[in-house]
Amino acid sequence: MMRRDTGEIPYVQHFLDNGLRVIVHESRALPIVAVNLWYHVGSKNEQPGRTGFAHLFEHLMFEGSEHYDRGYFHPLQQAGAALNGSTNADRTNYWEVVPTSALELALWMESDRMGYLLPALTREKFENQRDVVLNERRQNYENRPYGMAGMALMEALYPSDHPYHWMTIGVPDDLRAATLDDVHAFFRRYYHPRNASLVVAGDISSNEAVTLAGKYFDEIHPGPSPPPVAVDACLSGEIRLLLEDRVELPRLYLAWHSPAMFAPGDAEMDLVADLLANGKSSRLYEVLVYDRRIATDVSAMQNSREMSGVCQITATAAPGHTLTELYGMIHTEVDRFLCDGATEDEIERGLAQAEAHFMYRLQTLGGFGGKSDQLNAYAVLLHDPGYLARDLERYRRATTAALHSAARQVLGSAGQVALSVVPSGRADLAVAGSVSVEVS
Repeated sequence: MMRRDTGEIPYVQHFLDNGLRVIVHESRALPIVAVNLWYHVGSKNEQPGRTGFAHLFEHLMFEGSEHYDRGYFHPLQQAGAALNGSTNADRTNYWEVVPTSALELALWMESDRMGYLLPALTREKFENQRDVVLNERRQNYENRPYGMAGMALMEALYPSDHPYHWMTIGVPDDLRAATLDDVHAFFRRYYHPRNASLVVAGDISSNEAVTLAGKYFDEIHPGPSPPPVAVDACLSGEIRLLLEDRVELPRLYLAWHSPAMFAPGDAEMDLVADLLANGKSSRLYEVLVYDRRIATDVSAMQNSREMSGVCQITATAAPGHTLTELYGMIHTEVDRFLCDGATEDEIERGLAQAEAHFMYRLQTLGGFGGKSDQLNAYAVLLHDPGYLARDLERYRRATTAALHSAARQVLGSAGQVALSVVPSGRADLAVAGSVSVEVS
């Protein structure tokens, strides 16, 4: 057993014989325990023609397993638990926050769906949850204003055989074509101890938590080591796309390839995105919304993933203005930043926001983004649960020169996607030279 103290989240780490990583954070402030389980599988582990499986399993894992073949929520909520799960391109996570007395119930149920889900995964459950996912896609993407923009961007940024080409929700035709044997095979490949990490955080001793983890998970077969996924992607020039939608106002999306999560330049681009277009004191907000009044809103983000990132600027045109106007003004301001760089005040403000974000996450024991989730994120993605202090240090080390260099490499590159989303029948509002695109 190895002991490490990060200064923020003390923890103990232990590996069971079947390969399951067990991390324990002891906190006696409240009589609750957070259980957090990550599987290192997301939509990037899928193949063209077989997409949406990771997200589908997020649903199927709540439908019962061999020794409790009913809905997963009822017994835990009856014991006073809060619980949920999520899937993205790189990982799937499940969590429960329970009274200390209900910890063994949570561990037993997590272990049963890890080790014994397939005997209870019937064709009826599979087809039912597939329909639920297809309906979720219609509600959250197809029928939501601007909902298909993200899909259009990913399809343009990444080639069709790249794992980031498709969204986590999957392609409808792929889901409809999937068979029960397909999803069984996907589960056997990825949902097992060797590809998982368990955090137990809260009102329990480290020794007791490790003992309980062994009691409930030791008997599960380790499973195979999934093959690593590493694919490069680049753009050689600008792509201008037009998507007509049932929207009131036209919206412009600009996207560039950027550094992967935790890679050199990732923290710097996070700060660049903040100073360019996040908050009313940001450069683009002051020019587009406050001064020129040609946009109703503007935002930017560094969306870093395990293999690569995407830096994105989004702005909605004000009534009477076109996306060509927004495009020109955004590039004028970006070019000014690439020429002059950031000021010391901007760096200081961005660092204060980053530190506040880190500290906010430390206030919560469980759930999305809490201490248990942070330990698992660093464990799964970096093989180091105690990386939080060094993660924050990436931002504290950022200098004006480093931000300038990172921005020039990303925002100054020739490879860019400019997507215009306009009201149906108003292609004239799009960036000049845009090509109509359909997203399925």
